[in-house]
Amino acid sequence: MTEYTDEEQRIIAYLRDSVSRGEGYFRAKNIAEAIGLTAKQVGSRLPQLAEKSEDVEIEKWGRARSTTWRVTLS
Repeated sequence: MTEYTDEEQRIIAYLRDSVSRGEGYFRAKNIAEAIGLTAKQVGSRLPQLAEKSEDVEIEKWGRARSTTWRVTLS
């Protein structure tokens, strides 16, 4: 089983809940606002979580002003 830090657990829980409600695309600043972290904290962890998450698939999707992440349940 994958070990997550407290912040990673909060991010994964938020993504899991949001995807189950039909959302699929996220920006770090929106996740950060929802769970009380900074955009930098979230943005630096998303690539790591993309590698180690087993139940949520996180994919770098697009980059305009900030990176958009596509998230699906595995």
